[in-house]
Amino acid sequence: MSASAYLHFASFFSTLYTKVDQCSQQYTHMVKLSSKGRYGTRVLLDLALHKGEGAVPLKEIAVRQQISLPYLEHLITPLVSAGIIGSRRGAGGGVWLTRHPQRIKLSEVVGLLEGPMAPVDCVTDPTACPRSADCVTRDVWTELKTAMDGVLQSLTLQDLVERQEAKGQPSGATHQI
Repeated sequence: MSASAYLHFASFFSTLYTKVDQCSQQYTHMVKLSSKGRYGTRVLLDLALHKGEGAVPLKEIAVRQQISLPYLEHLITPLVSAGIIGSRRGAGGGVWLTRHPQRIKLSEVVGLLEGPMAPVDCVTDPTACPRSADCVTRDVWTELKTAMDGVLQSLTLQDLVERQEAKGQPSGATHQI
């Protein structure tokens, strides 16, 4: 490659980087689930693995999943409100799935605990960036969101149960999914 061609490409990529950076300066976080989404999914998997055993005490889930009891109590509130799990206080109390694991999609769980999943705000709100209409990188981020949504929509809690059983690990060893 000639020196002038190299300088042309370097200038082009520098300009492109600057434009992309201008559009996404406000998006400094990486695309990743928070502990709410990760732990919430683990809690539901734990309940699915113990389905049929009645109400499961939160203390048992906290120990198996290595989640503090206060955080677990905070975490289950939206799951109870959404009707994904039921709860009972007192002797014999605990939590349980209100639906079969096959009827609980990960998209529902993650959406409930995390809110909309998008790598950048302009994907769900084009007014977040004045360049949205003409931004090619926004198209890529939209494709990424579509792929993430597709994976979460295609998986149920039952799929995770089957994957866990295939790994041959006991339910208490579900530290990572």
